[in-house]
Amino acid sequence: MKITLLAAALIAAGTSVAEAGPIGTACLSGGRSAANRELCACIDRVADLTLTRSDQRRAAKLFKDPDMAQDVRMSSRDADNDFWARYKNFATAAEGYCSK
Repeated sequence: MKITLLAAALIAAGTSVAEAGPIGTACLSGGRSAANRELCACIDRVADLTLTRSDQRRAAKLFKDPDMAQDVRMSSRDADNDFWARYKNFATAAEGYCSK
């Protein structure tokens, strides 16, 4: 049910590349060979639905610096652990929706 609601919200959102948020921008500029405008726009729409703007800015930094992701994941700080849980939820949703 959650995925169905997410899919409906993503279709309704219809974010264009020109309106890309921090995640979409980081995705496009990350230098990954699989990154393209359509995929990054989809990931950005999922981020809009699953992360706060603050979390999106923080997650965008992880796209640019994957070593930082390891530091956050291994952190013992409650704030980092909470963020990592939200980030994993976003990543799972983006993978499920945008890989189709």
